[in-house]
Amino acid sequence: MEKRMVLESLDVSQNKKQLLAVVRVLEMDRKRIAQGLHDDIGSKLNVISLNCHLLKIPNLPQKEIEEITKNIIEYTSKALGSSKKMTYSLLPPVLEKFGLHAGIEELCTDLIDNKIVDIQYVNNIKFDFNDNDRHIHVFRILQELLNNSIQHGKATSISIFFNEIGGENICSYSDNGIGFDLNQLESHEGLGMKNVTSRVAILEGNFTIESQMNKGISVVFNF
Repeated sequence: MEKRMVLESLDVSQNKKQLLAVVRVLEMDRKRIAQGLHDDIGSKLNVISLNCHLLKIPNLPQKEIEEITKNIIEYTSKALGSSKKMTYSLLPPVLEKFGLHAGIEELCTDLIDNKIVDIQYVNNIKFDFNDNDRHIHVFRILQELLNNSIQHGKATSISIFFNEIGGENICSYSDNGIGFDLNQLESHEGLGMKNVTSRVAILEGNFTIESQMNKGISVVFNF
């Protein structure tokens, strides 16, 4: 009886951990969306609104009307672009239609084509399309790691490898960036590692990270 009670307690503890991870990820996503709406799309719509009000001024010279109209068209186009980008960040169409492998390929190709970073991506797993709801977390983990490597690590080269080992799907990620002191990981809020660990917890996987100053970063997680 005691053994059974301990096992039940462990199950409750694990479920609670996963629930907290889900809540944390949802809150982070909501914060990211809110910031994008306010800082990006909201600011552009304010410019559009201001220019529309300027058109109401009586007896405006034709040259000023043309300039204001040009501004409205320009910022409307930018707002639409930001909206599309945000929609993509919420649920990439390629990922939804063709699965995780295609989603990662497109993500890497965009960064390579824009000459942002060089990426070596190798996948030796046939992802089950029926697991796409779970795979969105794998995709988000890679997005977060790539952003960290580029924005914070100043990396110029990144490697992403997927392999199946002992019946488990393993992702190995590394970069050649500036790295950081693991003892100060908690203070690096911009690194977004809490988001990564939360999503790994949702996937019921394990997560390890290795890094040293000026020696890049290495991350391994299973799902």
